[in-house]
Amino acid sequence: MIVFPAIDIIEGKCVRLTQGDYKAKTIYHDKPADMAKMVEDEGFTHLHVVDLDGAQAGAIRNWRSIEEITKSTNLKVDVGGGIKTASTIESLLELGVKQVNLGSIAHKAPELVQEWMEQFGNNTIIISADVRDEKIAVHGWQNQSTSNVFDFIKNNTWEKATITCTDIQTDGMLSGPNVSLYAKLIQQFPHANIIASGGVGNIEHIRTLKEVGVFGVIVGKAIYENKISLKELQSYAG
Repeated sequence: MIVFPAIDIIEGKCVRLTQGDYKAKTIYHDKPADMAKMVEDEGFTHLHVVDLDGAQAGAIRNWRSIEEITKSTNLKVDVGGGIKTASTIESLLELGVKQVNLGSIAHKAPELVQEWMEQFGNNTIIISADVRDEKIAVHGWQNQSTSNVFDFIKNNTWEKATITCTDIQTDGMLSGPNVSLYAKLIQQFPHANIIASGGVGNIEHIRTLKEVGVFGVIVGKAIYENKISLKELQSYAG
């Protein structure tokens, strides 16, 4: 299992939201690239970056911050937040991003995402399934769909894809991940790489997710709030 430290960006600053609420944001660092360098210095190899401005706008906004992260570290960076065109994917890859997370577009135009998987390679595309009550939420979590996450994956033949599933109701709460959700996903899609996101608040939560069998886990607020140190997570650094 791989731990992916997370950096969420609004207006060029490192922030975290609570349950996806843009009004409930906390700024933790003025320079995301400095935070990324700290992550790398602690031995981590992967980094999860979300352009929250981009998620709201439907197009990447924090290009400079993303470029500063990729140019100042050797981290394997994956980026999400309003990516809706092949040209955007190409531009991110040119900046040194290794993988892109596709959420709203995967829900709206799955056939297009399948084309991009063929064009850029399956390993370049991460399907982002953000859920509330197991229903897909889109457009920076602001809109709730009627699509069930299990049908979303099955109907689009993503049973072997890498899928980041964020449980919005636990995200930023530090009270524990939705373990039952990830267990069900792994049971139904044993060949998918399931990355858990949301709710991690201590090292025991990490151990529980490893026992469940997730491919990876994204950790954000717990690091910034000093609930888990990067040193504690080093054994999962990838």
